[in-house]
Amino acid sequence: MIGITATKNAINSRMQRSKSQPSTAADCDVLIVGAGIAGIGMACHLQQSSKVKSVKKGNKPRDNKVTERFLILEKRADLGGTWDLFTYPGIRSDSDALTFGYSFRPWLDHKMLAKGADIKSYIAATAREFKVTEHIRYQHEVQQLSWSSVNKQWTAMVKNHASGEVFTLTTNFVVGATGYYDYATGHRPHFNKEELFQGEIVHPQHWQDVDYVDKKVVVIGSGATAMTLVPALVDENSAQCARHVTMLQRSPTYVASVSGDDYALDWLSGKFSPLSKGQAYTLLRMRNVMFQQGVYQAATHAPKVMKALLKHGVKKELKGSNVDVAHFMPSYNPWDERLCAVPDSDLFTAITGERAEVVTDQISHFTESGITLTSGKHLDADIIVTATGLKLQMLGGAALYVDGQPVDIGTRMTYKAVLLEGVPNMAIMFGYTNASWTLKIDLACEYVLRLLSYMNKKNYKVAVAQATTSQEEVRMQPDTVLGALSAGYVRRAQDELPKQGDRYPWQVTNNYLRDRIMLKYRKVNDDWLRFTR
Repeated sequence: MIGITATKNAINSRMQRSKSQPSTAADCDVLIVGAGIAGIGMACHLQQSSKVKSVKKGNKPRDNKVTERFLILEKRADLGGTWDLFTYPGIRSDSDALTFGYSFRPWLDHKMLAKGADIKSYIAATAREFKVTEHIRYQHEVQQLSWSSVNKQWTAMVKNHASGEVFTLTTNFVVGATGYYDYATGHRPHFNKEELFQGEIVHPQHWQDVDYVDKKVVVIGSGATAMTLVPALVDENSAQCARHVTMLQRSPTYVASVSGDDYALDWLSGKFSPLSKGQAYTLLRMRNVMFQQGVYQAATHAPKVMKALLKHGVKKELKGSNVDVAHFMPSYNPWDERLCAVPDSDLFTAITGERAEVVTDQISHFTESGITLTSGKHLDADIIVTATGLKLQMLGGAALYVDGQPVDIGTRMTYKAVLLEGVPNMAIMFGYTNASWTLKIDLACEYVLRLLSYMNKKNYKVAVAQATTSQEEVRMQPDTVLGALSAGYVRRAQDELPKQGDRYPWQVTNNYLRDRIMLKYRKVNDDWLRFTR
């Protein structure tokens, strides 16, 4: 399904105009790059806003062209982002549905950790309900974004992968909603002698119709992907089931079991309840937010206590089995890396059964029939799944230029974790690492609307965050916008990710309540933002 309605002649004609001419109308006021959960969320917020007509006033357009309010460019053939890309067995959210759904369209499912297919359906239904699907151009990849201070516009170089055509379009404001990892390739280390292996090697990011029925499978990794795959591969209630699955981890990860279902919404909005479903949703959503924040704060300020609680939970899950609790006791503190949640103890049920196991060891080399570990143990395998993580990438790989100069995003700080230092009229969407991604996306979208509305009201054409004022200067910190996570994928991308500053509002707090105040209620025009007409 490829929506191609942009008028080619009108778009390309922008390239023929002189820079000295008065500003012309852009092809769209807001260009959203990516049609995942952030991009669709931003588009829905724009659809709901009656205040943001345009971020550009002043000179009358010379061509009298009508400017589209917003446009979404998506390089894949369908919307959904992560939830369109990943199709491996068991793919699901690791955040509860009540906070994973958009604030403006409650997700009233009783499932705590929603399945990937259900998430994609929810995103698609939201896009249809808010009539944003007609604004999406699929298989359109933004390869370059160039800002002109003369024209006060962005020019996007776009490739239509369906036709092979490369063209340009202009926009007044860009919202980068591409997430933070490379959709084309995951992180895939090369293992010693892996060419000897006679079976199939597959990365979860490229899972396509893998036949694992009655096969021996080794899953390399200990993150959320591995912990989702293992119970799904040995689920005897499904149409497919592996003979045996081994989760091979180099080091342990913290794991906690959560209830697979939450019927509190039905109880609170039931026949004899004074609450409506909407009121019950709001109450329970805040309950879950406070719980998430409480767990994070406890892990940050009392790591020994949190360690003890998590260990107690794992011991309870493994009671009566031969599985060593040490497989789930990392050396780092909780939330130095993301805590993995599993529904209804499915991982623990799998590894305490006969079809699955956890092995903590190092890989020595691959063999024709599996993997030899440094301990000397050999793991037989027909299929090896390399759940070895993500390869990070900003703006979907698009090159970024301001007035002809390349911008290295990894050397810039983020303002309110939304705007990029020194880059005009651009927002980049980042969610939470310690809570539902969508919670932060919702707040960021509302902030962008406030910013655009303010610019429209004051007749400003340009807004740019600068890290210096007449009185103070922000100092860049080593922590990235993803916080102080020590996860491998964050460490590997230290140079690519934007950084934090040493003070408000250049720091990333990962605190929903503080961010809510900052992004929804603090004044837009502060000492760090520069506006020009």
